[in-house]
Amino acid sequence: MNAVAQDLELVSVTKRYGATVAVDAINYHFKPDSYTCLLGPSGCGKSSTLRMIAGHESVSDGSILLAGRDISDLPPAKRGTAMMFQNYALFPHLSVLDNVAFSLKMKGVDSAARKSQAHEMLELVDLTALADRMPDQLSGGQQQRVALARALITRPQVLLLDEPLSALDPFLRIRMRSELRKLQKELGIGFVHVTHGQDEALALADDIIVMNNAVIEQAGPARDVFNAPKTRFVAQFMGGHNVIALPDGHFAIRTDAVGVTSADAGLIEAQVTAVEYQGTHVSLSSRITGDQEVTALVPDDTFFANPHHPGDRIGLHWDAKNLHQLTA
Repeated sequence: MNAVAQDLELVSVTKRYGATVAVDAINYHFKPDSYTCLLGPSGCGKSSTLRMIAGHESVSDGSILLAGRDISDLPPAKRGTAMMFQNYALFPHLSVLDNVAFSLKMKGVDSAARKSQAHEMLELVDLTALADRMPDQLSGGQQQRVALARALITRPQVLLLDEPLSALDPFLRIRMRSELRKLQKELGIGFVHVTHGQDEALALADDIIVMNNAVIEQAGPARDVFNAPKTRFVAQFMGGHNVIALPDGHFAIRTDAVGVTSADAGLIEAQVTAVEYQGTHVSLSSRITGDQEVTALVPDDTFFANPHHPGDRIGLHWDAKNLHQLTA
């Protein structure tokens, strides 16, 4: 497959449903060969954004540009994008091969050519041996790969994925993450993937767009978004951070950057509220002044050398360079 990566850009894209603004004048320039995750809670606007890019929702205002041309008013098949749906939407009465070849049949491609291309796509997703099976004879992971092959056979410039891992069990979800990542790098085209899972976004994405209340709260390289959240919402939604109110403002600090010591030896005194063993680490939650909750992620050998229990008084400490000031 030799698709050419192309720039995708959102210019003041807005979506209204009556008086409700689902997406509010967002701007973003996707890198042409990157894996980008749209991340946020339910109702934040991420799925509406993806569906507008795909052409399954109309744009109320603004423009969607692909390779410099405005595709906002084009039908889905004319855009240069392909979408993989959350429920896979396979045709139950068609074989794996015919499911993959279906869009080419609709375009009038002759039988030999479309079957040849469908076999090529099945080889790409390692399903050649299952070409003659029906969808109900496949596992969830196999169905997902069929849906991927069916989307990719149109040779899209951008592949759109709507929570593609949500129907899979946790073990398979982790395995499919690595397969999606590998496939995107092999194809060299842009993947835009909607998820509400922070771990999923961090595992997959070159770039993360965090949405909240119909706008982009923060966007950038995945590591930057996690390590340097700009707002209280991003710090709390991404997880792994405490938000602490200090006299000179609100700060985020990673849970693994908070140390635990005796009550009289820390920067601040706290009371343990919960202890949760997590294998390699122990999550120790505590309450400081003003009913603020602070969590420390302590290596398990360190914790069990000097264990603490709910109700204990402890001291918390951190290096000031690990405090990250929030703007909102």
